[in-house]
Amino acid sequence: MLQVNIPQTNDGSLSPDSVRLVNGTSLCSGRLEVKSEQSWSSVCEADFDQQDAEVVCRELGCGAPSVLQGALYGEVEAPMWTKEFQCGGHESALLDCGRSDSARSTCSPGKAVGLTCSEPVRLVGGASRCAGTLEVKWGEWRPVSDSYWTLKEAAAACRVLDCGSAVSTGRRNEVSDRSVWWISSDCVHSGSALRECASSYSSSSIMELTCSDLLLQPIISVSSTMDGVSEVQQQGFLVRQGSNFTISCSVQPQYPGGSFQLTFTSSNTAHNYTQPAVSHSADFLFPAADPAHQGSYSCVYGVYVFAHNFFSESRLLSLTVTDPTVHIIRLVVLPVTLLLVVAVVIFILKVLKASRGQKSGPQENIELDSYNLVVSRAEGEPAEEEGAQGAE
Repeated sequence: MLQVNIPQTNDGSLSPDSVRLVNGTSLCSGRLEVKSEQSWSSVCEADFDQQDAEVVCRELGCGAPSVLQGALYGEVEAPMWTKEFQCGGHESALLDCGRSDSARSTCSPGKAVGLTCSEPVRLVGGASRCAGTLEVKWGEWRPVSDSYWTLKEAAAACRVLDCGSAVSTGRRNEVSDRSVWWISSDCVHSGSALRECASSYSSSSIMELTCSDLLLQPIISVSSTMDGVSEVQQQGFLVRQGSNFTISCSVQPQYPGGSFQLTFTSSNTAHNYTQPAVSHSADFLFPAADPAHQGSYSCVYGVYVFAHNFFSESRLLSLTVTDPTVHIIRLVVLPVTLLLVVAVVIFILKVLKASRGQKSGPQENIELDSYNLVVSRAEGEPAEEEGAQGAE
């Protein structure tokens, strides 16, 4: 079995005996439990943070924490830890961290800390993070000996590294033997993590591994010297018919050489255009846009490295070709339509105003005649009375 010297905490206990992750898929994932007074306790999520998680992952010999969330690995079975951890993130063990009394005596269901640390596996010395010497950490980083792995075993390492599938395994012979890890193929086939399948060994034969996900994703863009290109949100790019446009493919500097293939697909056709990569880019010029250019484009970058061909594809770019006459008609019709609408509104307002004027004239005359009649009567009544008196 594997024998590794593990550092002790300040209280003298061995680190692996003071913390553990249970119910997970490997030593680097599970529900967190802390040992105190010979019993294991779960930790409430509210008493634990990212810095505490960094210390736990380091103490367990795992990589950086990737997931910290309650109830990921079953409900709480052990008693609850009654202290709140206050780690700075640099400590070598969780019990080295400061602690204070927790404000909680119980923890709500689903709130026990669930933690996933990255597996301590890496590829070093290669042209990218997905190629090089395979190393595993168990107490210390060591290379893996050439264990006559097939691509099936190598695929497990590529998956852990998020590097796709395994392309090839190789061997590098060093001058003398050195401390390495020997990893059991049968153990890997059972689904165990690489570190759990490792045992200490001495060898001069070191494993080299190449995974498929080597290349960065290319970048695709479209431009025009005639301002004939415009971007429409959620609809891609619009190109005026007859205008020139250029689709550019580029990739971040990673390997020399290579080539770009521009793929075009539409409802009834498909084309491929290929150019060598010059300064990690290529430009595809289309002199005059027409409806046949309407469709989806993508850049595929290919390069030959490590005795294999590798490819990486960009996002899809959607392009629509618009008729310039329609654009001109819109520019003319829209202002004319607006002017007509304004003219109609003004005419209607004038008609309404005139109509109101005609209606108010007779009404005013009627009101004036009534007023005069009332005034005349009011003034004439005394005269009639005086005349009547004179007759008498």
